Amino acid sequence: MKIIPIEDKKNRFVFEVEGVGHTFINILKDELWNDSHVKISTYSVRHPIISKPKVIVETDGSESPKAALSSAISRLKKTSEKFKKEISSGVR
Repeated sequence: MKIIPIEDKKNRFVFEVEGVGHTFINILKDELWNDSHVKISTYSVRHPIISKPKVIVETDGSESPKAALSSAISRLKKTSEKFKKEISSGVR
């Protein structure tokens, strides 16, 4: 996975992600909405075969978009680990 910054301002971070598709970016976008400081969390893919997902994150200024991304990724990691543990203990 490679992150390519496009716009990096105090309250707005726009970047492309190389090496991932809709599934990961959609989960990240949804998790960002759980942060009360996030005002915009969206992404677009201009062409499904040749384009990279372009992500836009804007905050109210109480925290930076990069901090919001970091927090969202940490929450997703915890959720993923919990899911992995539950699956492992439930599979016989």
